[in-house]
Amino acid sequence: MTKMTPSEAFVETMVANGVTEVFGIMGSAFMDAMDIFTPAGIRLIPVVHEQGAGHMADGFARVSGRHGVCIAQNGPGITNFVTAIAAAYWAHSPVVCITPETGAGTTGLGGFQEAEQLPFFETITKYQGHVTVPRRMAEFTGRCFDIAMHENGPTQLNIPRDFFYGDIECDIPQPIKIERGAGGEKSLQEAADLIAQAKNPVIISGGGVVMSGAVDECIALAERLGAPVVNSYLHNDSFPASHPQWCGPLGYQGSKASMRLISEADVVIALGTRLGPFGTLPQHGMDYWPKDAKIIQIDCNSRMLGLVKKISVGICGDAGAAAIALSRLLDGKELASDSTKEARMVHTAETKAAWEAELDEWIHEKDDYSLDMIEEQAGEEGSYLHPRQVLRELEKAMPADAMVSTDIGNINSVANSYLRFDRPRSFFAPMSFGNCGYALPTIMGAKVAAPERPAISYAGDGAWGMSMMETMTCVRENIPVTAVVFHNRQ
Repeated sequence: MTKMTPSEAFVETMVANGVTEVFGIMGSAFMDAMDIFTPAGIRLIPVVHEQGAGHMADGFARVSGRHGVCIAQNGPGITNFVTAIAAAYWAHSPVVCITPETGAGTTGLGGFQEAEQLPFFETITKYQGHVTVPRRMAEFTGRCFDIAMHENGPTQLNIPRDFFYGDIECDIPQPIKIERGAGGEKSLQEAADLIAQAKNPVIISGGGVVMSGAVDECIALAERLGAPVVNSYLHNDSFPASHPQWCGPLGYQGSKASMRLISEADVVIALGTRLGPFGTLPQHGMDYWPKDAKIIQIDCNSRMLGLVKKISVGICGDAGAAAIALSRLLDGKELASDSTKEARMVHTAETKAAWEAELDEWIHEKDDYSLDMIEEQAGEEGSYLHPRQVLRELEKAMPADAMVSTDIGNINSVANSYLRFDRPRSFFAPMSFGNCGYALPTIMGAKVAAPERPAISYAGDGAWGMSMMETMTCVRENIPVTAVVFHNRQ
């Protein structure tokens, strides 16, 4: 046991977890700890608004695979985190939200900037650690960092502001690393037997494939089966778009090719996805979810298995490990799909080509009143591009290694059909929480995590108005991102 201050215990535990950046706004509640950030090798990146800090931590975590960390002043600074932490929750991002609170000696007296900070985050975090006495500072800090990674989601570390001071004796806990397995032997065998009998299997590659680093394993399984691969909703980076078996995303404003192909499946392998309702809903006039197909769902969270869609086999395991195990169980076996593999590959290519041609021609939508008004204001006809033309041209111009974040709003939803990636950890959206003001700060956090990669955000002018103040942070902190703002002159 080493003698130190609680602030030192807090900072040293962050160092043990590899923290190098923290996003937030400096406040008096944690100044003692903040004073030793720099000598500990931690950069505090000050933002304009705390919600932006939470989104930056989210983007940082989703690119790096490490913790994203945010911190702010007690009370109003902490309440500004709520929206961002909810978005991180539905993105399964390991964000640690550090929430200094009013001093323990005056709790409940209604003092300056006092609030009950635990209830705000109760339903949008995987764990809430409340430091009960200063000597347990390192213990609770370490537990928050461990659980954020183990359970793929944000945690809250709540610290009475007077607990940063004094002297304690403690050990600095080292991170607990866990290895996720492939799933139960029986369920894997049941899944392999179903796949072996399938004549037209289709794979859904979800966010779990990205988080477990399992894109190569997904490719290997897909190639063995000759199966079309569709992305789960807003996980367009979960399978390389240049691969001939890639078909595009399901869900709202997704790919008609992916929807047509999955509607024909007799077995669906849902790899690393919770099959959320917004990502499987009817779209483009198509109720495409296959009614009679056998569904094999693989997710590391057992609560997700069979939650949204009826399944035939549920496998609680790591997406990558499960894909490897299934490939091994199928190795050397004669599959029902083997004889039709070549014909199915041709059908996949033709279905994709038809959708791409439709996208190229899909610039006929017209709002007569607004278009006439725009042309009158512009002074000449044809001065403005159709929104889908803009998205198609941006797609063509996108650097190969680009990271893209999208906000919420119509143009961002339509962009789902046009955003294609060959590398995982490239696409970030607020997922099913669907909050505005997400895209710019999130791509800033991504850029901090991967400064060598081009970073681009998409936002409509309404969503842009909720986050554009963080351009000041971009300039001050030298975070060069490209913000694309879609303005419909309304």
